[in-house]
Amino acid sequence: MKQSIFIANRLREVLLNGHWIANTNCKEKLQLVTWQHAIHKIGNLNTIAALTFHLNYYLSGVLQAFNTEKLEIKDQYSFDLPPVKNEADWQRLTDDFMRNAEMFAAKVEEISDEQLQEAFIDEKYGTNLRNIEGMIEHCYYHLGQISLIRKLITNT
Repeated sequence: MKQSIFIANRLREVLLNGHWIANTNCKEKLQLVTWQHAIHKIGNLNTIAALTFHLNYYLSGVLQAFNTEKLEIKDQYSFDLPPVKNEADWQRLTDDFMRNAEMFAAKVEEISDEQLQEAFIDEKYGTNLRNIEGMIEHCYYHLGQISLIRKLITNT
């Protein structure tokens, strides 16, 4: 199996359809969240909506970088969530996230094993493989937060 297919499957595991590592995935968890729960603030924790926006910001930004060879996202904007005022706003955010998750995994599948070892945009960012693996770890980290915040809100 090509390494890019293996790593794309790992992305799909955390984002869309897996149960092996966390016994859940982002899509599954987010489908259980109402828009009211998505914006529910607990202390100084990020909201589920903010975490969803944050993950989507990086998925779409890195996907764009793979497509254009220009990295235009900035960490300082990664939590600049527009207001989620109703179910339609929440649905748009989650739909955009799922679409970008699918496109990101599909793009990773296209990358050759040689390209995985090449620099991501600039050598200071490491290799394409390192950045994709970092995305997987980043998604699991925030999936854990989303799961815990949801439990705190719903007591389930």
